Order: sequence, then structure tokens, then C-alpha cells
Amino acid sequence: MLDNLREGVLTPDVHDPSLNPLYRDVLHHYGAVALPCRVQDPDRKGKVEAGVAHAQKTPLKGLRLETLDEAQTYLDRWEERWADTRIHGTTKRQVAAMFAEERPALLPLPVEPFRYYQHGERTVHLDGCVEVEAAYYGAPPGWIGRRVRVQWNASHVRLLDPLTGQLLREHLREQRGRHRIKDEDRPRRTPLSTQQLLARAEKAGTQIGALCQSMHRNHGETAVRRILGVLALAKKYGIASTDEACALGLETGAEYHFVRRYLERNPQLPLSLRQVDPLIRQLTLYRDLIEKRTGTEKQP
Repeated sequence: MLDNLREGVLTPDVHDPSLNPLYRDVLHHYGAVALPCRVQDPDRKGKVEAGVAHAQKTPLKGLRLETLDEAQTYLDRWEERWADTRIHGTTKRQVAAMFAEERPALLPLPVEPFRYYQHGERTVHLDGCVEVEAAYYGAPPGWIGRRVRVQWNASHVRLLDPLTGQLLREHLREQRGRHRIKDEDRPRRTPLSTQQLLARAEKAGTQIGALCQSMHRNHGETAVRRILGVLALAKKYGIASTDEACALGLETGAEYHFVRRYLERNPQLPLSLRQVDPLIRQLTLYRDLIEKRTGTEKQP
């Protein structure tokens, strides 16, 4: 029995409270269940704060212990000689005697300690992955554009269904910028969304489209973010500059990072303006149109 602390209870409800998943899993690991009390009803919760204040003010007050071993030895002696032998103020019984009655009902500690994790929600991107600390992890097919719950620690990343809590995928941690996708999750055909993205790149520029097609052939769906990056560069630096940078990238076998660095160092590339082109009309035609629209055309 506990109060509705914010670290543990996300939405108070005496019948169906919403618990912090990390808090809930810690309790489950040690075989305990949280039963939050009614809101603004402190008489129904267990005594938790009093024990902390008792330990701070009684054995530890005014002490300075240099090592953990020294502190543990001191507390063991204090517990054996004073804490266990004292008479509890509320029950009027010896603490050691009450603990002896409760000991048979206690569960043994788990063999392994609880694996602490961080958690959050992510949207599955067009490449079928979610981003966790600048690395990318694949979700099952059919989850593109949907939200999933994510748990991660130093060794694993877990993707869970946000409604049922079912484990969707579990991956080993990957380095920043890299992808980790299970073989069964890799699409056998190019998704429609990726085809449309490649068509946008082709329409943007010949060399832009060629570089994006090359990245997709080499890396599959993991290249989607790089293709989006190239299109963002075209929007920022202009089609002509990006197209020329992509041409250099194709010649040298480089990809997105080369194009980005090249444009950052050469933001204003020389433009090759055409003087003669089927789309460029003669200046006299523009003059005649302006005179006609403004009524300044010469009378015969």
C-alpha cells in the first residue's frame, strides 16, 4: 500500500491506476504488487516515510563513514544490538519477534538483479525503424507510421505494442548512426512509400536521383533517411548546387555525408546559366506583352 507518488503512479485511480512501467516492472521482478490508496486519503496507505526518517536520525545522524564496508558493519551491529531488540512504538511488540513471524512468508531474492532501463514512445519511420540515441532498430512489418513503446538499457532495445504490452522485437544495442534489422523484417519488394520518395529524387535532379537510387541499391530501406537528407540539402542549397555535388559523389563513390560536407564548405557553387533554351523566349515577346497589358502599345 502506497500513496500516489508521481514517479510510480501516472494516473491515480483507486480501481485501475496507470503505473509507471519501470516502477511496475521493478515491483514485478521482486514479486510485489503496487496498490495505490485513494487520493487525499493518507490514513489508508502504509508507513513508508517514517522508516526513512528513523534511519537518518537514529543510526546515521552525525556520523561520517569512509567506506561502504565500514558503513555496512556499523549498521549490522546497530540493527542486531538496538533496532531488532527495541519495542515498536505502535504495536508495542519487539521488532525481532514480529520479523520472525513474517520471515516464512517472504519470497527469496531473484537470482539476477533487476535490469534498469529507460523507456519512451517512438514513431516507426519510413525505413521501418525507430531511433534510440542516434541508432536505428527495426520494427515488424505493418508498423510504419505507428507509435510503439520502447525500452532500452546498455545492452538491449525492446519494442512493445503500446496497447497490449506485447514484445514486438528485441535487439542488441547498436552504435550511433547504424541500423539493426532482423532478416525477416526486411521487405522483399520496395514499399510504395520508398518508390514515391525515389520518384521525388528523380524529379528534383538527374544526379540527385541517380545518387539516391545508388544508395537504395546498396543499403535497401536503411537508405531512406539518407535520401530524405539529400532532398533536404536540395531545398536548403538549391537544386543546381546539390545536383553538382551529387555528381561528384557518384564519381568518387561517396554518398550523403560527402554531399552534405561539400555543400557546407561550398554553399555557393557557380551556376551555369543558359542563354539559349526552348523555355527562354525572345525579349521582344515580353516587351510586346507588357505594352499590350498596360495599354501603351503604339497606334498605327
